[in-house]
Amino acid sequence: MVTVQATPAQAIGHALELQGVSRRFGGLRAVEDVSLSLAPGERRAIIGPNGAGKTTLFNLIAGDLRPTSGTIRFYGSDITRLPPHERIRLGIARTYQTPLVFPRLSVLENLYLAARGVRPWRMSLRRPRANDAEMVKARQLAEQVGLGHAIHALAGALAHGQQRQLELGMALASNPRLLLLDEPAAGLSPAERELLTGLLLGLDAAMTILLVEHDMDVAFRVARQVTVMHEGRVIAQGTPGEVSADEVVQQVYLGARHG
Repeated sequence: MVTVQATPAQAIGHALELQGVSRRFGGLRAVEDVSLSLAPGERRAIIGPNGAGKTTLFNLIAGDLRPTSGTIRFYGSDITRLPPHERIRLGIARTYQTPLVFPRLSVLENLYLAARGVRPWRMSLRRPRANDAEMVKARQLAEQVGLGHAIHALAGALAHGQQRQLELGMALASNPRLLLLDEPAAGLSPAERELLTGLLLGLDAAMTILLVEHDMDVAFRVARQVTVMHEGRVIAQGTPGEVSADEVVQQVYLGARHG
């Protein structure tokens, strides 16, 4: 087995640190005593079968759920009880399993609202101008995620893969230090998965990325470290090569094709 090492208490220099994090729903232990840490700029994938606790752990990190016990730190600050919007202001952004976009707004308008949403005056009634910094950033984001040709298209009319690209652009609008990606390749065609993988590999190397992903080809190409969960616990972690060579992980989670 790949050895699971406990995270040292009060570790210095971690972008994200979880210590003994658990979440129970009544008698169900969805996440149990999870400890892990990510260095700044690290790319980490969390894998495991359905029901392993991956999405629950993800929601605990994003603030959509609060842990029953344990501590979550972001660059040394305790964020265990912070609501999601305060975590966003600290530099945490996320995507969801189902893309969350404004379907009746254009690509440019979606990206503009995402860029404006992190500004102190975001609730003002000021109309956008073409040369506003947020509008300029929206156009840059559209180009970055491969939608520069479709800025005036309605988000709801985009193909599923393009909506994934748009949601990635919206997440990047806040210039996050930590990007959480919840199954970004779900429902994508092989060509769309290849495009998405290229976009993720091209992101700023200083940005820390944590993704939950069922597509092992995407996960292993993007991530430098892999954490394997089963029944709410971390059972193994290591490089993609170490995890894919592990016999138990191979048999239970990945299948013979990664042997």
